[in-house]
Amino acid sequence: MIKNINVRSWVLKILENVTTIEQMEADTAKLKANACAVCAETWEDRNKNQTPHCRFGEDGICCKNCSMGPCRITPKASRGICGADAHAIAGRNYLRTIAAGTSAHSDHAREILHVLLGSSPEGNYRVRDEQKLIRLAQEWEIPTEGRDVYDIAHEVAETGLHEFGKIAGTQRFIKRAIPARQKVWHDQGIEPRAIDREIATSLHMTHMGNTADAEALVRQGLRTSLSNGWGGSMLGTEITDILFGTPTVWNTEGNLGVLEKDMVNIVVHGHDPAFSEMVVTAAEVKELVDYSRSKGSKGINVVGLCCTANEIAMRHGVRMAGNFLQQENAILTGAVEMMCVDVQCIFPSLSSLSECFHTKFVTSSPIARIPGSLYVEFKPETAFEQAKDLVRMAVDNYQKREPSRVFIPEHKQTATVGYPCEQIIKHLDGVTNSHVDEFGSYRPAIDAIKAGVLRGAVAIVGCNNPRVRPDYSHFEIMKELLKNDILIVATGCAAQVATKAGLLQKDAKYLCGAGLRRVCDLVNIPPILHMGACVDISRMMLLANGIARDWGVDTTQIPVVGCAPEWMSEKAVSIANYVVSTGLDVYLGIEPQVKGSSQMMELITQGTRKITGGGFIINKDPHELVTNIISGIEAKRTALGI
Repeated sequence: MIKNINVRSWVLKILENVTTIEQMEADTAKLKANACAVCAETWEDRNKNQTPHCRFGEDGICCKNCSMGPCRITPKASRGICGADAHAIAGRNYLRTIAAGTSAHSDHAREILHVLLGSSPEGNYRVRDEQKLIRLAQEWEIPTEGRDVYDIAHEVAETGLHEFGKIAGTQRFIKRAIPARQKVWHDQGIEPRAIDREIATSLHMTHMGNTADAEALVRQGLRTSLSNGWGGSMLGTEITDILFGTPTVWNTEGNLGVLEKDMVNIVVHGHDPAFSEMVVTAAEVKELVDYSRSKGSKGINVVGLCCTANEIAMRHGVRMAGNFLQQENAILTGAVEMMCVDVQCIFPSLSSLSECFHTKFVTSSPIARIPGSLYVEFKPETAFEQAKDLVRMAVDNYQKREPSRVFIPEHKQTATVGYPCEQIIKHLDGVTNSHVDEFGSYRPAIDAIKAGVLRGAVAIVGCNNPRVRPDYSHFEIMKELLKNDILIVATGCAAQVATKAGLLQKDAKYLCGAGLRRVCDLVNIPPILHMGACVDISRMMLLANGIARDWGVDTTQIPVVGCAPEWMSEKAVSIANYVVSTGLDVYLGIEPQVKGSSQMMELITQGTRKITGGGFIINKDPHELVTNIISGIEAKRTALGI
């Protein structure tokens, strides 16, 4: 009884310390007043101006792939000018979306591989995880014995780059999948070939006058997405770990309260860690720290936004200012000297918004040019010197702040981050792991699932989205899953929601059911494991693969699912499809833009189950969606006889 009383008191204490969605919204409303004071618009204004949204676009039945149109499907026009029906048009649009998302993550990987190719002991970029480099080289049958580590690194980089345009064969990393899953991909004809080939094939198939069969388009979508999840994204994650170190556990903080009133605030935003790593390193140079103090500040405060925040948090403990829809809010605090961005998820509005304050807005990649920004093309050979120049520029900007416009919300939360597969294995080894092999073992976690202490696991991913109440679905779903003894792994902006709310604290275990709370105590983990950026969802595939391997079943059988309650980007569609291709169900809170085609809706919810074993479950109500998730996990358990 005493224990129960203690637990209840802890629950009340944790609930008091959790930052609610209402508190986050109140902070946003105050920042909105800053925008109004300078006559600046924000995403809320633009969202209102776009309402109602185009129904043809929502339903995926508008085609502009040639100049005979645009064509749209209506009750009086059941086919486009060429004769394409709703199923062909929606299928083509869907496949093009997957191709674009695959391009984004894969091009990210290509850039990181080029950085590795140019790495050297004296250069700006060096190999930080030699063991991982050696393991990858051996996996790819690249000689390592007696060779210089950078000779190995450069050959690994060249081999990785060949994955984009190889003339024959399939992606190397699919050999990591368990044999049962490899067989599914082979038998269904969706093994991914060269990454660039799958993207080009997708665009060719959707050109006017080509594929009009919805199932064929969906199958190519699965194949293209696999070239991302088990190709480009996995390459991006592996090579980033080699260059900057495989993440380890860090204690950090999150939300806009991490900005400092009396420090030079630099925000790094985007996805490419090659850029942010240099800025973080430059901000620690004593000469620049001393220079910032000579300008009246107490030092330099680098914080992250979006996936860049996840990258630098789990490698350096750098604090996280927020997720996707907070990027304008950061500038609206009036306390940001510089926002440096690289690629993906960057609002073009940041340029004009920065002009309303003293903030310098810097773009760094030819992939993401934005009018009105200060463009400094980041180059690996001069990266550190460029980063120091940017930090010095930010310091010089500190004295241009207008104190009357500064409002930094007080809310921030502590968080424990940095759980790649290697770290999860390490924690499990710390409990008991008598069956350790060269890959490590997930058997302790499996034993907990079989015993019912854990009911299963959910990978929660994706951005926040103006089409729904931002962050609310993530928050509600996470709380309910924890209460029902379901472990959560999170990446990207979803991980940031957990951070802002306080759900990445180890004490959040008191919000869990008794079983998950026991696991958190025993393994010494928070109930939500931070696995990284959106590119790192490939880690989740290896996690699911490892659980299935050690269980002796296929991935589609394990009580593990994916969930993207507020997804918004083309990358998300590619990600969702490679998760489905890996055999896992994916629960969505935003409808894919295909509902104008009954065939496409059937294919993505039921048809893919006949191909890969996984499919989408769609429900816009987060409380109903989490009920669906719990039911789905329990059905998996029943099928396994546990």
